[in-house]
Amino acid sequence: MPRFFFDTHDGNRSIADKVGLELESLEAAKAVAQAALAELVRDALPADDRRTFIVSVMDEAGQVVVRTTLSLVSEYPTEAPE
Repeated sequence: MPRFFFDTHDGNRSIADKVGLELESLEAAKAVAQAALAELVRDALPADDRRTFIVSVMDEAGQVVVRTTLSLVSEYPTEAPE
């Protein structure tokens, strides 16, 4: 089974995955990355109004094969919708 590595960035800090996970497919790695992105957002909910969260998936050669990104934007509308 191929090994995939999941590097994360929460807008302030980056963490490189040195261990990785053996998974059956690229689709399985994408699912893990999406779940990790949800956890990353939950753990690092920002106080600022804009933040981009990223999980990059690399193969064993270090090539990025999937990147999941979530941009969180808080806005303050001047008028409430009717």
